[in-house]
Amino acid sequence: MTSAAGTSLWRDLIHKPFFWGIVAILALLALNVIKDPTYLALSINPNNGNLVGNVIDILRQAAPVMMIAVGMSLVIATGGIDLSVGSLMAVSGAVSMEFLRAAGESESVGVAFAAVGLALLVTAILGAVNGVLVAYVGLQPFIATLVLMLAGRGIAKVITGGQNTSATNAPFRWIANGYVIGIPVVFILAVLLVIAVGLVVRRSALGLMIEAIGINPKASRMAGIKPAGLLLTAYVLSGILAGIAGIMSVGSVMTVDISRTGYQLELDAILAVVIGGASLAGGKFSLSGAFVGALLIATLDKTVLYLGVSSSATPAFKAIVIVLLCLLQSERVRSWFRTRRKARPAGPVAETIKEEVTA
Repeated sequence: MTSAAGTSLWRDLIHKPFFWGIVAILALLALNVIKDPTYLALSINPNNGNLVGNVIDILRQAAPVMMIAVGMSLVIATGGIDLSVGSLMAVSGAVSMEFLRAAGESESVGVAFAAVGLALLVTAILGAVNGVLVAYVGLQPFIATLVLMLAGRGIAKVITGGQNTSATNAPFRWIANGYVIGIPVVFILAVLLVIAVGLVVRRSALGLMIEAIGINPKASRMAGIKPAGLLLTAYVLSGILAGIAGIMSVGSVMTVDISRTGYQLELDAILAVVIGGASLAGGKFSLSGAFVGALLIATLDKTVLYLGVSSSATPAFKAIVIVLLCLLQSERVRSWFRTRRKARPAGPVAETIKEEVTA
């Protein structure tokens, strides 16, 4: 009975896309441990008592990707795409750094909260622009968000005057560099936000309605669901979460680099969503899967650097890992292997069959 229950649990697990993401993370960590047995070791920084190590670096690096991946999950579930999240990260960083610079060398918590609030307000407005273009104007999501992807960095340059802006504010910096019981604040904040968004979309009808309009917009409209408001909500949430990711990114160095902040992270977000098992056709999404996908992307990036893979070969290395993972997730591929294994008799049985056929 116990064996049957264990077999059933195993079958359920291997059909979960995020399970293979966890397997890939463990495989990459094992690869790093083979190169350096102390790779997973954690130590305590004597200056501040905080934990340091490669695992801590991965958690900190994964946090911004988690934020944009969660927002991307909601947008993709509606049958859309948001290519502007990387540019919105740059806009968020530009707004917050310019505000803090204008405030002088203030160490006030109120100033830090004001900078965060203003940055999120601006990115929410830009997310709403995407939503209006898609839901009310009727533009294709790819085109609507591509426009803001290109224009976003221009907006950030206008805000900063075309310069990389630096500022000082200890409370703001603590968001990205602080620790709570040895764990990076930025990762704790990301986990809490993922849980909060998950509770909202799964404990209410919001998640079902988002999936409904992604699966069949016409049928959902006939069922009484108004897609325009839901589409606007999804893009606004994506904009806000991209703004949070931007704050996390610039807060670590207290400088916004217009050209580099959030650069191509929209691709990492889409990869994290796909790794998590979401359908790019819309309808199906998994926030826990996106969470695991973001961790995998961060682990993969760290592994590439740790193994000394050249920058020219890095995209190919990442592509190979992602393709292998997608093959493992594919039910068709797994069914093919199961069929091949069953069709191949082993040992004496094969010899018996061969003799019978010959006779």
